[in-house]
Amino acid sequence: MELLQAKNGFFGEFGGSFVPEVLQPALDHLETAFNRFKDDPDFINEFEYYLKDFVGRPSPLYLAERLTKELGGAKIYLKREDLNHTGAHKINNVLGQILLAKRMGVKRIIAETGAGQHGVATATACALFGMECVIYMGELDTERQALNVFRMELLGAKVVAVKDGGRTLKEAVDAALIDYMENYHTTFYLLGSAVGPHPYPTIVRHFQQVIGREAHVQHMEKEGRLPDYLLACVGGGSNAIGLFAPFYNESSVKIIGVEPAGKGLESGLHAATLSTGVPGTIHGFKAYMMVDEHGEIAPAHSIAAGLDYQGVGPEHCFYKDSGRAQYVSVTDDEALKAFQILSKTEGIIPALESSHAVAYALKFAPTLSPEQTIIVNVSGRGDKDVYQVFELLSEK
Repeated sequence: MELLQAKNGFFGEFGGSFVPEVLQPALDHLETAFNRFKDDPDFINEFEYYLKDFVGRPSPLYLAERLTKELGGAKIYLKREDLNHTGAHKINNVLGQILLAKRMGVKRIIAETGAGQHGVATATACALFGMECVIYMGELDTERQALNVFRMELLGAKVVAVKDGGRTLKEAVDAALIDYMENYHTTFYLLGSAVGPHPYPTIVRHFQQVIGREAHVQHMEKEGRLPDYLLACVGGGSNAIGLFAPFYNESSVKIIGVEPAGKGLESGLHAATLSTGVPGTIHGFKAYMMVDEHGEIAPAHSIAAGLDYQGVGPEHCFYKDSGRAQYVSVTDDEALKAFQILSKTEGIIPALESSHAVAYALKFAPTLSPEQTIIVNVSGRGDKDVYQVFELLSEK
């Protein structure tokens, strides 16, 4: 299962490191440390120990029998990242990076978060290893994810509500990058998605590939062959690249990323970057990004706090342009419906982010034959979203 390698920090034309000159030595130092430790047997053993005994991996690959039967068509398998400790895929990458920070001798960790799951995972790992933790979160996201804010504070983190701009994930990343530029000598920036300047997309992909590697083995055990399709939601894109990357060279496996269409692509209130965006530079890397009529970064919207980002991981951009993956979008209403359907048919309440992938599976599976299979990455559980959904359904 060979992964696509970045060349000089680029996946095709996407990626790179477009940061202030003062920050580049810190990124070079990070890359050197990552390359030194990622294949070190002691590092690998420690990482795998925590994945197994702390996170609870491997996460199951579960056949959603009732859902499959009700829809007709392809078998739907769910990769149950929602069962991880802290409730999402984020903990995989966080543990990898925190172990890297430990070996680099750093005691202060900063992170950004949208839905709060990366923040909770980071706060959890900092508590585990006794490190100082500062989490940047858009003020709007702190309101709609108040429970996760409390969790982070309970775990000992300082949560900083960012009041600039749209008060969502972009502004949280901006604030974290400023902190990193001012304090990189004593601080490790634990980036949560497969975005940002090189080497972050490669680092995050490295620690998240456990999702796809497990799914590869599990599907072979259950079906005796590879899956036909992979489905995952895409905001920044870490859960998706974690599932997709180990299958990159398996040409028989088709890859579909699902973006948030929000109120509809024509409304302008969405975050479907790969579907509607243009190449540009955001947060220190080149990627597809959402821009307005003046060429400025446009506001993003999604019912799911973890998906309303105006950029997307550079590896996804390369997958799109090379034709290796297809990227589609589903609306807020479709995701909300899928949230309810999976809950009622399988007893699994998915995160609103993951509900986007589920929503596309609801439409797509019936178009396929019963002999075909789909793996849907349930990247997180929906506990954090229940009150938000309660309010939305009450309004309806």
